[in-house]
Amino acid sequence: MKKKNVRASSLDVLLRIGDNGAFSHLLIDHTIKSNDLSTLDQSLLTEIVYGTLQRKLTLDYFVSHFVKKPEKLASWVKWLLYLSFYQMHYLEKVPDHAIINEAVTIAKKRGHEGISSLVNGVLRSAQRSGFPSFDTISDDVERLSLETSHPLWLVKRWVMAYGMAKTELICHANLQTKPMSVRVQPLKITRDEAIKALEDEGYEVEASLFSAQGIVVLKGNVLKSDLFSRNSLSIQDQSSMLVAEMLQLEENQIVLDACSAPGGKTTHIAEKLKNTGQIFAYDLLEKKADLVAKKAGVLGLTNIETKGADARNLDAYHNPNTFDRILVDAPCSGLGVIRGKPDIKYNKNEADITNLATIQLALLENVAHLLKKDGKLLYSTCTVDTLENEKVVEAFLLANTDFEIDKTFFETLPEFIQDAPGLSNLGLQLFPDDYQTDGFFLTRLQKK
Repeated sequence: MKKKNVRASSLDVLLRIGDNGAFSHLLIDHTIKSNDLSTLDQSLLTEIVYGTLQRKLTLDYFVSHFVKKPEKLASWVKWLLYLSFYQMHYLEKVPDHAIINEAVTIAKKRGHEGISSLVNGVLRSAQRSGFPSFDTISDDVERLSLETSHPLWLVKRWVMAYGMAKTELICHANLQTKPMSVRVQPLKITRDEAIKALEDEGYEVEASLFSAQGIVVLKGNVLKSDLFSRNSLSIQDQSSMLVAEMLQLEENQIVLDACSAPGGKTTHIAEKLKNTGQIFAYDLLEKKADLVAKKAGVLGLTNIETKGADARNLDAYHNPNTFDRILVDAPCSGLGVIRGKPDIKYNKNEADITNLATIQLALLENVAHLLKKDGKLLYSTCTVDTLENEKVVEAFLLANTDFEIDKTFFETLPEFIQDAPGLSNLGLQLFPDDYQTDGFFLTRLQKK
């Protein structure tokens, strides 16, 4: 693909994500792999697509300032203006004339003379007058919504739960790129050895405080490293690594991972067990469970048995009091991973959250009796919503009086987060602005 077509490809990707609900990361990967893109073009395409998605509501606000009837624009014209405005306003290295000329060329090919003339006029008008300020918006919540491109209902919800100051921090953090983190396969290599090998290859890395297996990649594309090609590393967010660390695993234990796909936490558990014991890893769809098996195979792990099954019906496969450890990494709204998957914030609503909380509670209810008397159950989500997190735990404990929060959970957290802003008597809520990780909730339960 020639560079002049990168923006046209970005438009195609944005249309499929924005209008058809395609997954951003999968479609970007596919577009990069199916075209002969240079490293620079890969970076530009990724930047344009993710940046435009992240800022969609802000860019729509800009469009409404320059177009009298934006609702009458064809969808592709809107997305073309969005991605052009994004480059003009947020990317310093790309000259305006190049952005405008490319947009006009795309408009001519996709539409007609009138459309290309409109696109040219709108972009040149923005170039002349500059973009509108948010200072004219008197309502603080509405201003934050438009300035950080988060739906108004979501900002209101977070303000109610966490206050305005914290909500501002969350929203702004969601617009920043967090460093990638990886987990070493300790049966193949130690973390110290991995750090040295990566540094020798020219990567800038540091040890994670969240997990003894974690490495934070500060500079360089670690996916191209020798260690990654040899399956000695797995991509995993630091907050997600905390799950296996907090399960207090011991060799030869029998573990249930009730909602295991795509397998990052499952394989981490297997590594912590040093490939001993047995992990029963389930997911609702067989093909998703197969992904876990594939990941285990790549990492050389043999103590995982996978199956497609609804975690609410696992008593069909297991007797009560079977497991030493249970992980319920529940399906959730994903509002903690907006930075990496920006389309999430536009595709969820409050009814989704209510429905998910019902499912999450049912999952806990239906696996709890499979736990041994002296076992431990860890509940986690990658969201920052109290209804899916603290409220689910609270409701479960109210209905299951033989369970309690494991009091040692708090003292066994890594020392640096033992005074985290999101700690409560029900567990730990990590916010995206706290430690440069995903937003994440976890807590540990045990029988009384």
